Amino acid sequence: QVQLVEAGGGLVQTGGSLRLSCVVSARTYAMGWFRQAPGKEREFVASITWTAGRTLYAESVKGRCTISMDNAKNTVYLQMASLKPEDTAVYYCAASQDYSGSSYGRYRYWGQGTQVTVSS
Repeated sequence: QVQLVEAGGGLVQTGGSLRLSCVVSARTYAMGWFRQAPGKEREFVASITWTAGRTLYAESVKGRCTISMDNAKNTVYLQMASLKPEDTAVYYCAASQDYSGSSYGRYRYWGQGTQVTVSS
């Protein structure tokens, strides 16, 4: 069983920045960040593979978000900048043993989520 713990959410003004972190108990193949706003489906934000460091971003965040990892700390980060009110959501990190794409159903392990609220 892989455990994930997110941190770093909070309230920020439009245009501000936040860095989310996700500590994982064991490395798998890839890690992803997803988000879910009230009344909406969970959507992909970004992913990264542990070994190659290959990244993938949703179009909605490309250029504003950076996913990175610290192998020594088993931690994945999501640096978010130029935040907009539409970025408001609960952000989840997830781990997959064999997939690094955007489909949330392919990620087996999930954290509890961290709330990000962007005020206008």
